[in-house]
Amino acid sequence: MHIPDAFIPIWQGAIYWIVALVFIALALRWAKNEMNEEKLPLVAVLAAAVFALQSFNLPVSMGTSGHLVGGALVAIVLGSPFAAVFILTMVLIVQGVLFGDGGITTMGANILNMGVIGGFVGFYSFKGIMGITRSMPVSAFIAAWLACLIPALACAVEMYFAGTFPLREGLIAMGLYHAIIGIIEGLVTVAAIYLITSARPDLVDTGVKPADAPGAGTS
Repeated sequence: MHIPDAFIPIWQGAIYWIVALVFIALALRWAKNEMNEEKLPLVAVLAAAVFALQSFNLPVSMGTSGHLVGGALVAIVLGSPFAAVFILTMVLIVQGVLFGDGGITTMGANILNMGVIGGFVGFYSFKGIMGITRSMPVSAFIAAWLACLIPALACAVEMYFAGTFPLREGLIAMGLYHAIIGIIEGLVTVAAIYLITSARPDLVDTGVKPADAPGAGTS
């Protein structure tokens, strides 16, 4: 899902960069207001985890690849889609600049897809499904699956507008592979949230009150 430089015209890449910079500015404001000594180690761990998750690339077709994203995990654990934008931006900059994984001119599109779309889809899907099911595993799994699939489809649409490959073939290739990869992402996300909430429940707000709290639901 990391788009190389040559896959998008410079002028289109500039548009994606402008949109991404707006969200990056908002993410920096989130970091300034929300980051504290307790959250800083968790942010570092999540950034390292996302970097590791994205390191396992599977070839898709037409020069593209598929991999886990991590946006839903970050957004759910830290309680904001802007947290995903913040961490994914840092990860993508390191990957693009130091390892050549994803282009520089296309980095705005990569941030938009994985950080913005992935983070917002993951966060709000989790909140919405949680309100219905009151089940963290179900909500986190579906949210993570969607946060893997939808950015991949967005990437395919961008490749179509760039003239890189046809829309139908792109949607099928990216969608099918990431629908499968999303299952793994869902399982990893559920396991990670469970481990974090077991060790430090005070750091994660899943939206479910403790059992002894007034009006508490069940999970």
